Parts: sequence; structure tokens; C-alpha cells
Amino acid sequence: VQLVESGGGAVQAGGSLTLACVASGRAFMNYALGWFRQAPGKEREFVAAITWFGGDTYEADSVKGRFTISQDNAQNTIFLQMNNLEPEDTAVYYCAARWFTNGPRDDITNRYEYEYWGQGTQVTVSS
Repeated sequence: VQLVESGGGAVQAGGSLTLACVASGRAFMNYALGWFRQAPGKEREFVAAITWFGGDTYEADSVKGRFTISQDNAQNTIFLQMNNLEPEDTAVYYCAARWFTNGPRDDITNRYEYEYWGQGTQVTVSS
């Protein structure tokens, strides 16, 4: 499985960026794909996720109303539209994939439950 992120960059506070993640190497029917981020000196944290089949979405409270996750199944791609960016959003953003059936023990926000990871793309927001 290969996950390749793109779309990072540097913007001023209040600006927007759209990240993309192209997934390849297997069928993702029972998978969820997500975005995590890691700022210097901090733990990697959940941002948003989407189920490949059904398109159910999940977002962290810190980004609700500002970030939107979406998918293009035909292109095997997920997107993260980030609006009204804040300096606190500065981090390396990672795409990740995991088997997900929404069972009682599944936690889509848990980074340790993701099997595959991309290399990351840097997002820098200046004040």
C-alpha cells in the first residue's frame, strides 16, 4: 500500500489549503482513510477520517467547522480542505489507512490502529 500526500505549503493565518492523498496498492472497500498531524515536540494527533465505502466522516473538535474531509473513489484520493487556518495548525500532515468496520472496539481516532502511513506534507501558518 502506498499513500502519497500533496498540497502542503506556507500560508498566512486565515488562509486556506487543500491537501490530497492518493492511495494505491489494494482495494480499500473496508478501509477508512484519515489525516493526522504532528507539530514539533508534540504527539501525532487525529484530524479527520472518512470511510471508503459510505463516506462517513469524522473530525477532531479542534478543526470542526474549518476543515472538511472528502473523497474521490474513482481517483483513489482523499482530500482535506482547510479553511481559516491558524498558527496552531502548523504541523506535518500525514495520510493514513486502516481496516475499519465501525465495530465496538474500533476507534477511528486512534493512530495506533492505522496500518499504513504516507510520508507527510508540511503545513506552515504564519500570524
